[in-house]
Amino acid sequence: MHGRTVIGQGTYTWPSGSKYVGQWKDSYESGQGTMTYTDGGRYVGEFKNDTRDGQGTYTWANGDVYVGGWKNGQMNGQGRKTWGTGQWQNDLYVGEWKNDLMDGYGTYTWGNGQWQGDMYVGEFKNHMKSGQGTYTYTDGSRYVGGWSNDMMDGQGTYTYPDGGKYVGEFKNDERNGYGTYTWPDGGKYSGEWSNGMQNGQGTHVWADGQQWSGQWKNGEQVQ
Repeated sequence: MHGRTVIGQGTYTWPSGSKYVGQWKDSYESGQGTMTYTDGGRYVGEFKNDTRDGQGTYTWANGDVYVGGWKNGQMNGQGRKTWGTGQWQNDLYVGEWKNDLMDGYGTYTWGNGQWQGDMYVGEFKNHMKSGQGTYTYTDGSRYVGGWSNDMMDGQGTYTYPDGGKYVGEFKNDERNGYGTYTWPDGGKYSGEWSNGMQNGQGTHVWADGQQWSGQWKNGEQVQ
């Protein structure tokens, strides 16, 4: 279309079968328009210089739908995506995007499978939970704290369904470093952890006031 100047409203169909219907400026798709792709995808929204740019809705052939901001043909800015099929069917993300990836602050809700009903609210980086965030589980558990590469990492608080609570360091989704676990009956362990268990120096105070300090290994006292 760039061999002649086109301005206004028009339709262009490529040999491949893709089709654009909408506004043009200086022979470029610019303004409001609809692009239908040969793979079954469809975009309705703003264009700039032949690329998706501005606000728009993209519907994939598999049923995924994104509504929000675009820049240079990629999802950028505030947006909402619902997955329509596969292992992420009915999952929902609402938040910030950068170069087609979840990046920034947002809310992700799982819609099916083993995580159905779980929800994360917080920071993302490169499509993964990274930064500060809160994860709420359907079993009543709740984690508030640091994340890295989709795993609990850094300082955080994990509350369990039975009322137990751990406050301390995490690494690779496990209690790791220094932390305090409080049992529902009031008993408490404060000390070192590794791979989710008491490992290293620590003190256990039982609900009846008894106390033991020393070395621990794999959750057991080392006599």
